[in-house]
Amino acid sequence: MTGHATAHRSALLDGVLTQARRTPHATALVWRGEEIGYGALLRRAEKERARLADLPGDEPVAVPAVTSPGTIALVLACLLQRRPVLLPAATLGPDAAARLHEQAGVRHVLRPCDTPLPPGPHPPRPPAPPAGRPALLLTTSGSTGAPKIVPLDADAIDAFTGWAGAAFGIGPGTTVLNYAPLNFDLCLLDVWTTLAHGGRVVLVEADHALDGPRLLALLTRHQVQVVQAVPMFFRLLADAADAARAVLPAVRHAMVTGDAVPGPLLARLPALLPGARLHNIYGCTETNDSFMHEVDAAGAADGGRLPLGRPLPGVDALLVTDAGTVLAGPGTGELLVSTPFQTRGYLGAAAAAPVFVPHPASAGTPGRRYFRSGDLVRRHPDGSLTLEGRTDFQVKVRGVRVNAQEVEHVLLGHDEVTEAAVLALPDPVAGRLLHAVVRRTAGSHLNSLTLRGHLARRLPRAAVPCGLRIVDDPLPRTSTGKVDRDRVASAHFTKEN
Repeated sequence: MTGHATAHRSALLDGVLTQARRTPHATALVWRGEEIGYGALLRRAEKERARLADLPGDEPVAVPAVTSPGTIALVLACLLQRRPVLLPAATLGPDAAARLHEQAGVRHVLRPCDTPLPPGPHPPRPPAPPAGRPALLLTTSGSTGAPKIVPLDADAIDAFTGWAGAAFGIGPGTTVLNYAPLNFDLCLLDVWTTLAHGGRVVLVEADHALDGPRLLALLTRHQVQVVQAVPMFFRLLADAADAARAVLPAVRHAMVTGDAVPGPLLARLPALLPGARLHNIYGCTETNDSFMHEVDAAGAADGGRLPLGRPLPGVDALLVTDAGTVLAGPGTGELLVSTPFQTRGYLGAAAAAPVFVPHPASAGTPGRRYFRSGDLVRRHPDGSLTLEGRTDFQVKVRGVRVNAQEVEHVLLGHDEVTEAAVLALPDPVAGRLLHAVVRRTAGSHLNSLTLRGHLARRLPRAAVPCGLRIVDDPLPRTSTGKVDRDRVASAHFTKEN
């Protein structure tokens, strides 16, 4: 901590405390049919805070990100106590969790108390935290390597919750669905923005996350107004709604994020959510949301690739070529992003990774830092931006550079494909060859011959996978809902492939 650090009052905490004092019976959380008021939530947090006060030192504590009111109360207690809190995925294995604990300096792993305190006098407001001290330690999904620790300080959290509350009209009584795991950056909107502005968070149980009919019933019963989730969620919801001949007119903002949206799915959303404004949001855990594009009915029906949209207020973005120069006009380059919501850098072993950099034209000069996203983005002649893939998904197949994510996008554009994973696997002759695993829609008779024709009409020959496996079961996913390519590879391919 630097000597010139200044104090900063947390707008998030002030919002929760104010709501608990003014309207303690207003619903903060909905869980398994139970409504938990702001007063009750704060009392739970105060009980947890007393536990924290007994712990020696001020290093971070770890709280496994198990979705429940108790976990949210415990995280809130850490924020009130000014104790940084690491949120590892609840599904993380013990060895991986131990590595994260070591990198964050964690000595204590806490789980929620079961019994809240009875009503009592309101606790005093906590002191303001020094600027720059981490508050939440989120983790990346691990879809491109081992999970990394992403610390966020109070300034970054407050900047985000301030923007998101205004952007989506979240205020007292607004009902927001929380589908993402609590370690995922989407919770900054689902949970923390909602609580900061006096809204009502409907929590999805982890055991029900893949149950479309239950999800549909939850949104219908509680008249959810704001929904943010990965495309997988919206596919489950659309399938359940089609089967029940139902729609969700109460939703007024629906945000798709975290992964590319298949065209056939996008085309179904206006009918499912007739009163909603549809948004495609782009962001990384390290920067949080960076771009937003509002999808009109024509764009949804078109089913094409969605643009990233406009940078959010205070966001600056660059496209950088392989030569390290900033691309001014049309073309493709790696996206570098700087946002008011971003981390100051990773903790632990990943801190040395050269991904937080100055502007390429002012290297060595103090100024804002940019995050190298690893995403390849194309700027079109009209100035719009589209995501083309990732730098680490660029592979050479028989001497030709191929983007594996571009192949996935084309596969997902087929009406009978619901999931796809494209892998570049070692080959003793060619070096690397593309293989794809595709999940077809229920009742489909899609075969590899038909799918090869679909690919051949849209891709160069080198980009058509040499191996196509069509399956009926869901592909394995990470805790944040992205296809887990490592598990796909181990499940479907041997080392000899």
